[in-house]
Amino acid sequence: MSASPNELILTLNAGSSSIKFAVYDVAGDATEPELRAKGQVEGIGTRPHFIAKSAAESGSGQVLSESWWETITDGEGHARAFQQIWSWLDDFADGGRIMAIGHRVAHGGEDYSRPVRITPDILKVLTGLIPLVPLHQPNNLAAIRAVAKDHPDLPQVACFDTGFHRGRPKVTEQLGLPRALLDRGVKRYGFHGLSYEYIVEKLREIAPAVAAGRVIVAHLGSGCSMTAIRDGQSIDTTMGFSALDGVPMGTRPGLLDPGVLLFLMREDGLGVEALEKLLYKQSGLLGLSGVSNDLRALHESDDPGAAEAIDYFVYRIGQTLGSLTASLGGLDALVFTAGVGENDADIRARVCAAAAWLGIEIDGDANAAGGFGDGARISPAGQRPEVWVIPTDEERMLARHTLRVVRGG
Repeated sequence: MSASPNELILTLNAGSSSIKFAVYDVAGDATEPELRAKGQVEGIGTRPHFIAKSAAESGSGQVLSESWWETITDGEGHARAFQQIWSWLDDFADGGRIMAIGHRVAHGGEDYSRPVRITPDILKVLTGLIPLVPLHQPNNLAAIRAVAKDHPDLPQVACFDTGFHRGRPKVTEQLGLPRALLDRGVKRYGFHGLSYEYIVEKLREIAPAVAAGRVIVAHLGSGCSMTAIRDGQSIDTTMGFSALDGVPMGTRPGLLDPGVLLFLMREDGLGVEALEKLLYKQSGLLGLSGVSNDLRALHESDDPGAAEAIDYFVYRIGQTLGSLTASLGGLDALVFTAGVGENDADIRARVCAAAAWLGIEIDGDANAAGGFGDGARISPAGQRPEVWVIPTDEERMLARHTLRVVRGG
């Protein structure tokens, strides 16, 4: 399929209470979509709030449209949110044609490691994966169904957060459980793949020698994971069967002895729903601090629990950094990305100070500024391992993949 001028790609990243979106231009036979606008609908299930902003080279773009509407409680929140996005897009497109929509989908299972155009049969397979990611996959699929209902002929592309990690050494996928469970798909998949894929592509552009080496990427945000990468390929990653494992997160615990769950089930009578709420909504930085899941609030708090939560967060990142370095047999570069990784200089400094045994050293001024002249490196010239801060762009990966799929690439 060849794109004509003023064709557009819409990307959707649907969560439980929000849908993030972005609009990209595809001019002629261009292979790189150009960002025109982005925004989100948040508050789905409470009081939805829509906002769209223009593209900006740095910082926030200009607000193009903003609105609120009444609470929707009939289970059609995602459908109503998409209708609001589409209504705005219909005016914003100014006659341009939406050529396709790209979706972030949490899990592709064993069947899908690469982006695919969605069909009813594929949607059925993805629905069957809901038990593996019960708090993520249903929301992703709700957005797909909302689009299909209103625009059944519009191509939709699923881009999988597990895809980047497929093909890594089998030993890193296995769990110490009966093989019959492995055969049922109980294994370590890994997530945040779109983010890692973008970082690899960006490194190949700005530092090809680094990209060809042994790199650990720390995706630190509300959800956190870390991945060991060699020559652009995932070698090992911290999130496993679910998005709960690994380093602690805003409201998720990270690494946890499963005996704790057995104890809570036996002694406190906790069932599946209570445990799910505990693990996904009440743990991590929020649970440990008793203050907030937001590191900005924890930095500002005088509560001892806030400091202890930050200490634990830094400690576990450092411990994981050592483990992943062992998986790689050494380290050439550490990359920080995502909301915390890109914006929290204090966390970066503390993680790097704890990793001095690896030879890691950063320039304090560069770290505070977010990078040297290249806008990404915060370690002194010639220092090994290098340390970088690279903003991730999962929406751009969605747009790139969507364009390739609809063109048959």
